[in-house]
Amino acid sequence: MGTPTEFSLPAKRDLFYGGQWHEPLGGYAVTLNPATQEQLGPVAQANTDDVNQAVLAAHEAFKSWRRTLPIERATALRALATRLRENADELAWLDSINCGNPIREMKRDVLSAAAQLDYYAGLVYELKGETLPMGEDVVNYSVREPFGVVVRIVAYNHPLMFLASKLAPVIAAGNSVIMKPPVQAPLSAYRLAELAQDIFPPGVLNIVSGDRECGEALVRHPLVRRVTLIGSTETGVAVLKSSAEKIIPVTLELGGKNPLIICPDADVDKATKGAIGGMNFTWAGQSCGSTSRCFVHRSHYDKFLEVLPGLIARAHRCGIPTDPETTMGCLISQAQFNKVMDLIDSARNEGARLICGGGRPNDPALEKGWFIEPTVFADVTPDMRLFREEAFGPVLAVIPWDDEDSLIEQVNALEYGLTASIWSTSLVRAHRLAARVESGFVWINKVGSHFIGAEFGGYKKSGIGREEGLSELLSYTQNKNIHVSLA
Repeated sequence: MGTPTEFSLPAKRDLFYGGQWHEPLGGYAVTLNPATQEQLGPVAQANTDDVNQAVLAAHEAFKSWRRTLPIERATALRALATRLRENADELAWLDSINCGNPIREMKRDVLSAAAQLDYYAGLVYELKGETLPMGEDVVNYSVREPFGVVVRIVAYNHPLMFLASKLAPVIAAGNSVIMKPPVQAPLSAYRLAELAQDIFPPGVLNIVSGDRECGEALVRHPLVRRVTLIGSTETGVAVLKSSAEKIIPVTLELGGKNPLIICPDADVDKATKGAIGGMNFTWAGQSCGSTSRCFVHRSHYDKFLEVLPGLIARAHRCGIPTDPETTMGCLISQAQFNKVMDLIDSARNEGARLICGGGRPNDPALEKGWFIEPTVFADVTPDMRLFREEAFGPVLAVIPWDDEDSLIEQVNALEYGLTASIWSTSLVRAHRLAARVESGFVWINKVGSHFIGAEFGGYKKSGIGREEGLSELLSYTQNKNIHVSLA
């Protein structure tokens, strides 16, 4: 992996649409390194007029892109995947310095995005229609057609991975796309635009950065025919309301307060390590899929709490994100830091027992950043905020359980239902629990991993729709039935 001295920050910080760079009418803001508070320079802020110009450019490009042969669309996606791999170290460094996650993990993000691009490139010929048998002198068939301009709004915890991988099914299906990078960490988006500029025809891929005005204008624009969001449940509600006024389809990948269940017959050593891995401490717990409610059977409860702090300390220690040895990064902003610390304070005040962490790390080198130690509370009860609210930070709630029916009642009590992890050596028990938990993605004796082709998405207020599989590609098309009378 390259060192920071080998790379430089993007020179281009404007809006990218219609195949060209445009100075934003909305002006510029400043982006920061959350680990040091160092200013990383200006970033474009699109206003409503900027958004209108970007959408018009995307709409114009769609007219020809929709007629482009599937193999040509696939070739372009594979070319972008190759560019990502060739520039993986630089892109990882940009994300690390801008979003606060460890550089080693950010390189894995880049490679994951490249794999998703290749995956959807290979699926372009699955955009098939059907024929209906209706007797002689009749041909009845259906075709799949793209929507037009699609907007994808992504989150700050995996900036490059979300930007590059989420454009793949949209473009593969024949749509044009406007990607809105996270307002907190847009730097890798500008570099992505540079890398892709000569791969796609002008206007097929557009990258427009900005704050709330930008996002709202994108969702409201009459020529935007489909919207997707990776973000908070609150933002998802706002997107859903605006989309309802236009009657357009949406995909929402939202929050989670996900359970990890350790059964009496579990391999406790593996389950304990799974509980640590499932918390995604590496990116400071900033993951909608984090299994932040750990339900431990009472027969293992005391032993689990005894060994957990030592295992966490050996696996994770806060550090400067661009250091290749760092295993845990920082929170994205002061606002997120304050939110997490408020939840930690509430857990203390409501009677939860602090097992480890609970504040800033004791390291002078990290005093300017938004770092919080890996934090674990025991004896958490359903009436506590920590049980109910998503922290989106490095805070694990541990809950004892005895009875399976009561366990399921507590697991399913919340409005979230994104992921769940079940640890048991009994396949009967594991399958029974997997059937009863209200979550869209369930691991058994595993946690945290995504698998290409395995569709990801949530129940209840954790989202609408599925991503990362064939159905996501198909969701960017609409069916048309054609009836031909030959008589």
